[in-house]
Amino acid sequence: MKAELREQIYTVIAAIPPGRVTTYGRIAAMTEATTPRLVARALRELPADHDLPWFRVITASRRLADHAGAWEQRERLTAEGVVFDARGRVPSDRLWP
Repeated sequence: MKAELREQIYTVIAAIPPGRVTTYGRIAAMTEATTPRLVARALRELPADHDLPWFRVITASRRLADHAGAWEQRERLTAEGVVFDARGRVPSDRLWP
């Protein structure tokens, strides 16, 4: 992945406000020539010492992706006031932008 594309993705993620979420697809639409899968790849490649709010990125179905950090992601979102319905979805009014 080109460094410029990665930086665009990280810039969008950094802008997600606390208590809100966005999807891989929405991030892809805000960047040049990327896809939701490339957004996911950029997140997997984050350095250990990063401070990006990665946990605010969810799937198009408004659920958490199935990954090793899903439990931590849910905890962080809950701490910011994000709720989940009985099916594990985030309400659409929490989507940004």
